[in-house]
This record gives sequence, C-alpha cells and structure tokens, in this order.
Amino acid sequence: QVQLVESGGGLVQAGGSLRLSCAASGSIRSIYVMGWYRQVPQAPGKQRELVARIIDGGSTNYADSVKGRFTISRDNAKNTVYLQMNSLKPEDTTVYYCNAKLLTIGAMTSRDYWGQGTLVTVSS
Repeated sequence: QVQLVESGGGLVQAGGSLRLSCAASGSIRSIYVMGWYRQVPQAPGKQRELVARIIDGGSTNYADSVKGRFTISRDNAKNTVYLQMNSLKPEDTTVYYCNAKLLTIGAMTSRDYWGQGTLVTVSS
C-alpha cells in the first residue's frame, strides 16, 4: 500500500506565496516521477492539468502558466516533493493533487498514485 499525504494549501492574497508538500509512504521500491496537478475549474469530469513534475535524476517540466512563478523540488531521502508557489494569482485557485509514478515492492510494473488533494485559494 502507498499513501501520498499533502499539506500546505490554504488562503493567500494575490501576489503571495504558498508551499505545498507531499510525502509518499508505504511499500515503495522506486519513485520515478513526482509532480503536482490541479483541477481545471469548470472542466467536465474534474479534469486535471499538469502543473509541474520532477523526474528521478532532477529534470523538471512546468506548465506555461506557472513558469517563473512556481518551483518544484524533491527530497529523495524523504520521498517528498515540494511546490513553491510565488506571485500567486486568483486564477491559480483550485484543488492541487500530488502524483507519483512509482514501483512498489513485489510489483512488476510502476503505476500512478494520487494524493487526496489540497485546496489553494488566492484572493484578489
């Protein structure tokens, strides 16, 4: 069993900062990718979009809308990923989900796991 536990969401004024954390625990053998997605407001079926991800080895990808404002980092020893969000805008308001693509002990293939989601609200 694997759990992804998120923390750090909340209410902030526009221009402010928040830091999200996500710790993975359980029968983990290897973590290949950790990242953050967010729910697309008003999209059908609670569609999620990639915000940022970091691949084992350190390479990163960001959505165009957050480049230069958000920074993703990872502590491999703690199986934890962070998302530092600066210069927040009201349009960043939504639920953020942690994602990890990992291999569990005894498994033959990796799969995606998700956190429960954390709400970020940016007031104007």
